[in-house]
Amino acid sequence: MDDRFSFQDAPAASRFELRRDGALVSVLDYRVNGDTIALTRAFTNPAHRGEGLAAIVTERAVDAIAARGGQKVLPVCWYVADWFQAHPERAGLVAAR
Repeated sequence: MDDRFSFQDAPAASRFELRRDGALVSVLDYRVNGDTIALTRAFTNPAHRGEGLAAIVTERAVDAIAARGGQKVLPVCWYVADWFQAHPERAGLVAAR
């Protein structure tokens, strides 16, 4: 990832954040329920749509969740569900419905 980007989990806001050159450009909201984390909404600042930022924040969030261990992902957001379909190698992280 370009070094102009920074990614962080912002638990107080229940979201993952992607910044470029310090400006917030995309977020992925979540809700934790025990050992499941529901990814509920991907949002990219309208001025930056079409740049692949939702894919970056989703990939980084999935990587962070996997690295922590102990949680499964419930892809509530349509974008996150599509991302998992495009990345079947990550299917083991998806919570059973």
